[in-house]
Amino acid sequence: MLSKIGFFAFIIGLIICIIGGFIASWQQSSAILITLVILGLIIGFLNISAKEITLFLVATIALIVTGHVFSSLTLLGIGEFLDRVLNLVAALMAPAAVVAAVKALWAVGKPGE
Repeated sequence: MLSKIGFFAFIIGLIICIIGGFIASWQQSSAILITLVILGLIIGFLNISAKEITLFLVATIALIVTGHVFSSLTLLGIGEFLDRVLNLVAALMAPAAVVAAVKALWAVGKPGE
């Protein structure tokens, strides 16, 4: 049941990010960003298992590093759209990455295993 909630949080977050890519003012909206952060925390707590942490963290780092790479594409405003979407997806996934990193540190620092 909880994994379904986490999955729906992920899907809803991605939909918000794509719609936000079309509406430039959404990127500055604190309500949208807070919503994405909350959804990201839900994703981090409910979707990321111990064996998925490394892959998830690498994917999140790659996503954040490539943030502004598409901004130079000027054809039909595609670059700006992709840039806005990636920034919003980074805002969604960053809290999940923090949760996953804390889970990984907890697993490494836990005594006795």
